[in-house]
Amino acid sequence: MLMIRMARFGAKKKPTYRLVVIEKERARDSRALEVVGHYNPITTAVKLDHDRITHWVKSGAQPSATVARLLKNNPAAAPAA
Repeated sequence: MLMIRMARFGAKKKPTYRLVVIEKERARDSRALEVVGHYNPITTAVKLDHDRITHWVKSGAQPSATVARLLKNNPAAAPAA
């Protein structure tokens, strides 16, 4: 089963996270299928690729609880009319 979850990167006491699509059974920082976003908790910067996240969710990937919260708090920008 595929999951969209966070993988920790950065230095000690200065974490940054990548939102990745990965098999559920794999380790947190193991090789991911695709990186679909970035999150920096220190500056609260969130960068998401909503098109790719939507694609993976339609393909059966389940977001983790934390990723679901980030998606809810950062909705996709409305397309230009």
